[in-house]
Amino acid sequence: MASTSVLRTSARRGALLHRGRDAVVIYTLVLAAVAIGLLPYFWMVSSSLKTMANMFSVPIQWIPDPVNWQSYVIAWHAQDFTRYFLNSGVVAVAITLGNLVFASLAGYSLAKFRYFGRGLLFILILSTMMLPLEVTMVPLFLIIKQLDWANSYQGLIVPFLVDGFGVFLMRQYMLGIPKDLIDSARIDGASELRIFWQIVLPLCKPALVALGVFTFREAWDMYIWPLIIVSRDSLRTLPLAISLFMSSYGTAWDQLMAIAVLGTLPMIVLFFVLQRAFIQGIAVTGLKE
Repeated sequence: MASTSVLRTSARRGALLHRGRDAVVIYTLVLAAVAIGLLPYFWMVSSSLKTMANMFSVPIQWIPDPVNWQSYVIAWHAQDFTRYFLNSGVVAVAITLGNLVFASLAGYSLAKFRYFGRGLLFILILSTMMLPLEVTMVPLFLIIKQLDWANSYQGLIVPFLVDGFGVFLMRQYMLGIPKDLIDSARIDGASELRIFWQIVLPLCKPALVALGVFTFREAWDMYIWPLIIVSRDSLRTLPLAISLFMSSYGTAWDQLMAIAVLGTLPMIVLFFVLQRAFIQGIAVTGLKE
């Protein structure tokens, strides 16, 4: 009996040690992957704080010495970046809100209503995800030109107010909402719009946050479409402004890195504020049938 107990204790200790070693290896690999992924961003921030004399010094100076904050001030005043940030903010917020509203409405319809052609409609919506902007760019530009929306906010915003991915994401999440909950509200006399706003949407907060973060990032970084339809300086978005800054001040690497750092800050702040709901939305949204 005593020998059996000793063997069991030894086996448990061996299993715990084995699990501990596995955990150390996994965490080491994860930390290495994170370090490799963050290295370009760290280099960008470091370069934005260097002087031009230390920019390409060998060995690489990862910690700037001296720290040069003037690159941010000089770069910001070199062009009207206040206006460019405002333009990008207006476009990104409007596109994000539009996708949250229209994608959730479409997802609710596809998930909770039964009607002829629903499956075909869902397939057609998914097929739009297979078409890159380069394929639809010419017809979309012709439509915008016919509407006289070139060099306007509506030309930048309206074509992207709803996206197939957003409809797919919301539909998949809403499939998990119990139908009995919606039927109970209907029996109580609630209208479909009230059910949608007061019952369905509050339950979809994680998916809405995930969709909002994805959409805001895409809209904030959008470059090709604004380049096509915007020629007025007052309507340039931040990616266009950075491209113009590169062509005008291409050798001022410290200032270019400073503007790039400022351009990434809204996305970093947005992710850290909403990271819990964002991760929950990605984890919970499954491929339900």
